[in-house]
Amino acid sequence: MNWNPSPTMWRAPAPADTVSYPPAEVFAAGLRNHHIANTAYPIAHQQTFKPYRVPRREHLAVTQAGLSGFEDMCLYVHVPFCETRCSFCEYTVVGKDERSDTKVYVDALLQEIERYDELVELGGRRMHGMDIGGGTPAYLSVAEIARIMASIHARCSFVADADISIETTPKIAAADPAKLAGYRALGIQRISMGIQVIQPDLLKVLNRAENGIEHHFRAVEAIRAGGFSRLNLDLMYGFANQSLDSWRATLEHAIALDPEYITLYRMRYKLTRISHQADAVTLEEVRPMTALAKQVLAAAGYHANPGKTTYSRIPGDVGTSSYLARRVQTGIPYIGFGLGSQTFTHTTIAYNDGAAGKTLRPYLESVSAGRLPIQDLYELPVRQMMGKMCAVSFYFGEIQRAPFLAKFGVPLEQVFADEIEFLVGRGLMELNEDALSLTPEGVHDKNGIIPLFAAPSIQGYLIGRDPTAADDLVRNRKIALRVAG
Repeated sequence: MNWNPSPTMWRAPAPADTVSYPPAEVFAAGLRNHHIANTAYPIAHQQTFKPYRVPRREHLAVTQAGLSGFEDMCLYVHVPFCETRCSFCEYTVVGKDERSDTKVYVDALLQEIERYDELVELGGRRMHGMDIGGGTPAYLSVAEIARIMASIHARCSFVADADISIETTPKIAAADPAKLAGYRALGIQRISMGIQVIQPDLLKVLNRAENGIEHHFRAVEAIRAGGFSRLNLDLMYGFANQSLDSWRATLEHAIALDPEYITLYRMRYKLTRISHQADAVTLEEVRPMTALAKQVLAAAGYHANPGKTTYSRIPGDVGTSSYLARRVQTGIPYIGFGLGSQTFTHTTIAYNDGAAGKTLRPYLESVSAGRLPIQDLYELPVRQMMGKMCAVSFYFGEIQRAPFLAKFGVPLEQVFADEIEFLVGRGLMELNEDALSLTPEGVHDKNGIIPLFAAPSIQGYLIGRDPTAADDLVRNRKIALRVAG
C-alpha cells in the first residue's frame, strides 16, 4: 500500500474521543446492545461523528485532499431501485413513484463519475475491484449497465486480479436470462443473489413473497446459462419467529442450488420497517443459528474461518468480491458513486445525497448544479478511522496486522494492548503473526468484541444506552425524514 501516514494527517479528536473505558465495561455494553453493536460503523453518528462534520463550502477541498497521496483503490456503484422494498432493508432504495426514473438516474451517475475524474484523475489510480450494488442493480437494463461500465472503463484501469460484481433477485434472474447473459458479456465476473429465507410466512412479513423458492432453481439455471461461474447466495437469520428448523431448511435449500459461495447476514434492525421487532430476538436465540450454519455448511464443503460471513467451497478463494475483500482486509480507500453511496479514504468518510430521505431529488439537484453530490462529509481523527477499519474487518472474523500498520503507522497490538489482553485472556481471540482472529468461542460474543475497537465516543454511547429503549432508532429515522424535507 503506497501510503505513508503521519500523525498530522488526521483531524484532532473531540473530547469524547480522548477518554478511556475498561474493556470489560465496553464488552458488556456491546452484548447488551447486540442489535446495533456490529460491523456497521459508526453507531449513533448524529452524536459520535458530529464534531467532525465538514461544512458544505469545504466539501470540494477536503474531498480532494482525502483522495490524494495514494494510487490503489476500489469503486462502488449504487443502484437504488427495487421492484419492492423488503421490510428488513436498511439501505438507500427509492419509493415506487421513482422506479421509472432509471435513465435520469444513470445520466446523473455518469456526470458524477466524470466530476470525480476531473477532481482526482481516476486514470492515474489502480482499481482493485468494483461492486455494483443496491437496491437491485439487475433492475437496470443491459443497456443502462453498459453505459455505466463504458464510463468506468474509459477512465479506470483495473489490476489483473480485480473483479466486478453485481446483484440480482431470484425473480429477475428467472424471468430474464438474456439480461444476465448481457451483464456477463460486459465483463462482470461475479453475481450475488438474495435468497434470504424460504419460510413462506416469514417471506410475507418481510415483503419478499414474490422472490420465493418457485423462482430459485430457474434463476440459477439462467445465471449459469449466462456464463457466470462465480455465484454467491445471500441468506439471513435472526428474525423474530424464525425457528431453528426453518433456518436449517433455508441452509439446505441454498446448498442444493449449488453456488460457489454462501454469505450469511444476521438481521440488523436499525432503520428498517420491522425495527420494533428487535427486542423479540435475543442472543440466546441467535447463537444456535450461527453455530448451526457453520455445521451445515461445513458438512456440505463450504468453509470459512471463525466469524467470517462468506463461506466458499473453492480452496483459496475467499468468496467475496475483490472490492469487499480489499476493503475489509486492507482498509483500501474507495469511491462510491450514486444515491446514498459511501466514499472512504484514509482520513475521511462521505455519504452521498439521498442517504437520509431515500429519494432521488437531492442527488439529482446536486449533480445538475455541478457539485459533488455529498450529503455529509466527515474528516476524522485517527482513532475513528481505526474503528471503521476494525469494524468491517469482522466480516472476515479477523483484523490483519500488516495492513493496519501500513494504514496507520502504528502496530495494532500497541494501540489495543488492553483490549487484546482482555480478549486473548478469555479465549475470544488469538493473536498470531498475521492477524488478530476470532476463536470459535469468540464468534458468539462478536457483538461485545467489535465495540472494543470502536472510538471512545461510540463506546461511551453504548455504555450509557438503555438497550430496551428503541427511541434512538425512531429518532434517527425521524431526523432522516426531516432532512429529506
